[in-house]
Amino acid sequence: MHLNGASPTQTLLSYLRQQGFVGTKEGCGDGDCGACTVVMIGPGTDGQPHYQAVNSCLIPIGTLGGRHLYTVEGIANGRLHPVQQAMVELGGSQCGYCTPGFIMSMFAGYYDGKLDDDVTVEGNLCRCTGYLPIRRAAQQVAAGEHPDDDFSQKLHQASLDLAPTAYACQNQQFYRPTQLQDVLELMQEHPDATLVAGSTDLGLEMSWYRQHYPVMIALEGVQELQFIHQTNDAVVIGAAVPLSHIEDQLRGVFPSVDEMLYWFAARQVRNRATLGGNLGTASPIGDMPPVLLALDATVQVASISGERTIPLSEFFKGYRVTDLRPGEVIVSVTIPKGMTPGAVRRLSQSYKVGKRGTDDISIVASSYRVELDAQDTIVHARLAYGGVAATPARAIEVEEWLVGKPWTLGTVLEAKEMLRSAFTPLDDLRGSAEYRKRLVANLFEKFFVDFQSVLVPAVGGS
Repeated sequence: MHLNGASPTQTLLSYLRQQGFVGTKEGCGDGDCGACTVVMIGPGTDGQPHYQAVNSCLIPIGTLGGRHLYTVEGIANGRLHPVQQAMVELGGSQCGYCTPGFIMSMFAGYYDGKLDDDVTVEGNLCRCTGYLPIRRAAQQVAAGEHPDDDFSQKLHQASLDLAPTAYACQNQQFYRPTQLQDVLELMQEHPDATLVAGSTDLGLEMSWYRQHYPVMIALEGVQELQFIHQTNDAVVIGAAVPLSHIEDQLRGVFPSVDEMLYWFAARQVRNRATLGGNLGTASPIGDMPPVLLALDATVQVASISGERTIPLSEFFKGYRVTDLRPGEVIVSVTIPKGMTPGAVRRLSQSYKVGKRGTDDISIVASSYRVELDAQDTIVHARLAYGGVAATPARAIEVEEWLVGKPWTLGTVLEAKEMLRSAFTPLDDLRGSAEYRKRLVANLFEKFFVDFQSVLVPAVGGS
């Protein structure tokens, strides 16, 4: 397919429907319902080509150069694909509006061998509550044979190399460089350019508000931003690594990261969203900033003038404002592994409270790290929150007060009283300020209770 005369910031969903590919449906327009799901070929955590479900409502078509893309119209291939056939046989479609999105998510899961996992379709909503036959269809296909077919062959033959792209139309310019140096030079040439990685946040502006950007620079093709390095001391994550890769490759390293990624949107979003993007947007309700604040992460940035490292605690300067200088780009995030001298045990976990369990904006997100010495005295504490201030923030006074105190319920209850007045959140449609203040305090007690239930044997237990 060749794009001619199309705005580079037009969403893929809009373009597909204009071209007559109306099997891809328009639902929420913000990546929540999955009706617009399509499949792209991209690198998996093993570095090999994989089919990946993505939300077409959030993707600017400027990013599609050299991409292999599949819509629901293209997978029947002369006869129904096995996932389509199973949906027909088991009545997996009612009104049918959500069906193409489910089909595409299941199509991607079919070739990854993950159809027996509900995560495959976690980002697809059925408004007719027809989940049981959909689940049965997935289970039937998962239990069957998966012989090589044309799609398997195409996957094996697919190239993952993305060529540099420069595309201009309708007074807009779209660049997708493949070298970090080229990014920095383009930013010098276009100081007001908008950077885009997975576009899961920026895509909302294009989908909902038809926002156009005169110059856009995409980072997904830059290999210097696509890495995960792990040592005994730290983990360094490239700014453009998709969250689904972090989820798979670092599982078990940081429990609080594992927990928050579990609740972070859905697979379609995590296949595109990046750590650099989640920090760069500086949203006060971003899911990952509280986690990284609690883990004392640092951010590595670069410009044409050189590189520097910023503690994440100094990165957020105001509502949607960061410490990034003109021409700077986030290169990586470093998360230290070590404990404070004198500590023998680390307790760490994250929590997210929203209207829905998953795939929703948080009302309050929190992340905690408490390190204890051999006498269970607190030697280090981090209490970080999102949704309670103009920026993601730590309860620094409470952290300092906790150091030297015993890790007991009494200490936690005293800390709760301090936490109730640690922030001055706003009222909005998701929750009142008073409700948020209660969550700030109660989530810390939940953190304590959760670990006590693990560490203390039940009375009368075997």
